[in-house]
Amino acid sequence: MKRITIIGTGYVGLVSGAGISDFGHQVRCVDIDKQKIDLLNDGSIPIYEPGLKTLIARSVNAKRLTFSVAVEEAIKWAEVIFIAVGTPQGENGDADISAVIAVAEQIGINLNNYKVISTKSTVPIGTGKMIQKIIDQHNHDKIKYDYCSNPEFLREGAAVR
Repeated sequence: MKRITIIGTGYVGLVSGAGISDFGHQVRCVDIDKQKIDLLNDGSIPIYEPGLKTLIARSVNAKRLTFSVAVEEAIKWAEVIFIAVGTPQGENGDADISAVIAVAEQIGINLNNYKVISTKSTVPIGTGKMIQKIIDQHNHDKIKYDYCSNPEFLREGAAVR
């Protein structure tokens, strides 16, 4: 059983966290949006996906899934980190990756032991190298990590089966 942190509780992060925890892993879903985390902790699901509410309830009741705004703590706790923050399309059509950059900085600052770090967010080609460079710039203790990309291919309405 792994300790997994999902950073971002939008559609991708929430569905991924619920699914991974249902396989028996300990999952912390974190977000800077306190209102969203409060809703999740109260049992309200801010998105609609058939079967998701049941999946989340099962893992929460089994104490495998938690929700928090404590991003730094969740980074330190994790063995595996998924970056699943939003990358909305800007006015010029490019993905706004500012949230991904902010998360990479936080990961670099808070690395305390070896971790696997993976991006689930939809990002442009080459962003992975940039994420690694940002983590390295903030990783003053030179803690080892591995990085990979695990893009989401979820289809809304059919993500939970």
